[in-house]
Amino acid sequence: RFPLRFGTLRSYSWRQLSALKIAIKPQYFTTHAHSGPPKTMDEILKRTVGPLPTYETKDKSPLPPESNSVEFMHFYRSLDKEQTLEFLDKLSLDFGVDHRNVLELAGKLLETQTRDLATVLQAEDRLRYSLTPRYRQLLSHISRVEGGVKFLVDLRADLIEIISSKASDSPHIRDLSGTLKGLLSEWFSVGLLRLERITWQSPCEILQKISQYEAVHPVRNWTDIKRRVGPYRRCYAFTHSAMPGEPLVVLHVALTQDISSNIQTIVREFATLDTEEDMNKVNAAVFYSISSTQGGLQGVELGNYLIKRVVRELQSEFPHLSQFSSLSPIPGFSAWLQGILSQHRREGRGTGLLSEMEWKEVEAALGMEAGAMTLDSFWKLLTTNEWIRSQSLVRTLEPALMRLCAWYLYGEKRRGYALNPVANFHLQNGATMWRLNWLADTSPRGIANSCGIMVNYRYFLNETSVNSATYLQTKVIAASEQVLNLVSQFHKNSKL
Repeated sequence: RFPLRFGTLRSYSWRQLSALKIAIKPQYFTTHAHSGPPKTMDEILKRTVGPLPTYETKDKSPLPPESNSVEFMHFYRSLDKEQTLEFLDKLSLDFGVDHRNVLELAGKLLETQTRDLATVLQAEDRLRYSLTPRYRQLLSHISRVEGGVKFLVDLRADLIEIISSKASDSPHIRDLSGTLKGLLSEWFSVGLLRLERITWQSPCEILQKISQYEAVHPVRNWTDIKRRVGPYRRCYAFTHSAMPGEPLVVLHVALTQDISSNIQTIVREFATLDTEEDMNKVNAAVFYSISSTQGGLQGVELGNYLIKRVVRELQSEFPHLSQFSSLSPIPGFSAWLQGILSQHRREGRGTGLLSEMEWKEVEAALGMEAGAMTLDSFWKLLTTNEWIRSQSLVRTLEPALMRLCAWYLYGEKRRGYALNPVANFHLQNGATMWRLNWLADTSPRGIANSCGIMVNYRYFLNETSVNSATYLQTKVIAASEQVLNLVSQFHKNSKL
């Protein structure tokens, strides 16, 4: 059995995790009424997943013994990868909704349409209750035992990994994941979360987890984490009482004079812990990293609420502070660009990515004869990241890559919304796509992911509500003049 933890194992695939089985022998309460642990999956499921109470007794049925939940948890943890998939298939298929009962009640609801409103409402309520999967009650009971909520978060992480890896295409597995997501959304509503500021005085375990879970700019050592929680820096996390010591989502903030355009100045700048912050040097708050730590909470809104809470916290500490912005990576840009190049190569088209003059300048920078540059050699130039070593190439490629990146962020869509997940997140929050920054992240990862480009999503607090509603309802992106100019240049120069 493997504990899927988003922070520690996020780079592993479902198949790779089969090599990471952790044998945990099931332990059972001595007060258990049955003799010995169950031998089969069917037995454990029949023993622990109780029948759905009748409609008349749904509010009166006694809770099952806590040992049922503990027994289920221990049995599940003892399974290997193949057994886990089989077990979840059985749970979701055999202990889900009683479809025959649903059809019967749906027919009765149709028959009541000519009767009085009270009768119709009761028929609707009966039908609504019949749509409750049988396993939902077990999940609710597990949440009440010690460690149960964390178990369910990890269980959903397993389900997400199964679905995304296509290890199963069962609609029942998807329904189980959806049911669990609904429960977790209730349990992790913003009113039940606690905002914590992480400092160098925080428990070592928390600091270690903050380092371990950092998904945007990896923490290299203890000096690195000391810098990120020290002067002119803030680190905040949401926690939940049911998962003590576990940060759920973490936000790193830099307090700067101006809105930062380069990540290296943030993650490498160092001030000793006894440095006294000068209020006059704090004019902007830059959100440079936000990381979800629990894979099982995917789709449960936490990050947007964290940013809003942190803004209020910072305004309380620095009343004069009015500039709020992210400095965000652009995952997927390089892959998108390489995909466009590959498509052009397959179709035998000349490049429309660069103007004729830019094409000649690239050839000159590489010492090639006019007309010698091909799509293959240009594709290799970008994919090997060799261009970053040449100042002339950096200067020549800047206009083309900046306008292509602007189009990728602004123009490439999925179901009408921004294709880039980071862009979509901030735009849903009401931010403005404010500024693209050339060579803002020159780390190997930054060059490989986005040709070193980063973007500021600016939070104008008096506009965020309107921007968010406009984006969600009409899919229109709030963007600055710089971004719109780059998009306009893309239309004039590119032929995609």
